[in-house]
Amino acid sequence: MAERQEQAAPDAVLTRIGQVVMLHHAGDREEARRRLLDLWTELGEDGDPLQRCTLAHYLADTQDDPSDELAWDLRALTEAEGAGGAVGVRALYPALHLNLAADYVKLERTEAARAHLRRARGAAGALRDDSYGDGVRAEIRRLEGWLGEEA
Repeated sequence: MAERQEQAAPDAVLTRIGQVVMLHHAGDREEARRRLLDLWTELGEDGDPLQRCTLAHYLADTQDDPSDELAWDLRALTEAEGAGGAVGVRALYPALHLNLAADYVKLERTEAARAHLRRARGAAGALRDDSYGDGVRAEIRRLEGWLGEEA
């Protein structure tokens, strides 16, 4: 029974994150940010790195200041690295680096943007041939065009 509860806990957290993301996409950025921060506090520093990565990734999207967005995206990458060989982590790297590249573009730090774009491109082989993978690859190409990068 305890094993079943341990397996259910990550799904429950990810479900809660998904519900808040829907709130954000519906237009309530402030409330989404508040709820995600509450969940971040609830998980704590010793929380599951994959869950913390996911939270930081979505918290970045709720930020108004590009520097704050960058800070959360950097946390997401750090947490992904802390997750080690967890299932699915490799597929997160293209999007994490893509987000960092976009953050650096907003902050007019072109060389840093290009470095993360190259990392996103290099990690894209871990993406599946599905709508998520197609979307990330399309965003990589879009940012390549914006930065004048060749694939």
